[in-house]
Amino acid sequence: MANPFVHLELNTPDLAKAKEFYSALFGWQFQDMDMGPAGIYSTFKPENGPGGGMMTMPGGNPGWLAYVGVEDINAATEKATSLGAKVCMGPQEVPNVGRFTIITDPTGGAIAMFQPK
Repeated sequence: MANPFVHLELNTPDLAKAKEFYSALFGWQFQDMDMGPAGIYSTFKPENGPGGGMMTMPGGNPGWLAYVGVEDINAATEKATSLGAKVCMGPQEVPNVGRFTIITDPTGGAIAMFQPK
């Protein structure tokens, strides 16, 4: 597959409760990163498959967001919009990590694209 899923992200109203649940259910271990005013971002990496992160986003809808790997975030964002997607955020830099864009497809489904550094 040319563009695999590379990251999964959970927006949750209760980060501690989510970490407790997924740790007990899947044995995931978390590493917390202080993102300043944005709060804590907790990452996890299972033995197989893509890793991910979770965070509390006040006012956001709880749920998982999948990230698909792309070679060029600007080109992928332009292509998505030409095909009817709406850009929700991005392209945006994650310092020392890469760049991402969050879109909704023409049916309203949310997905993110990620270009590693």
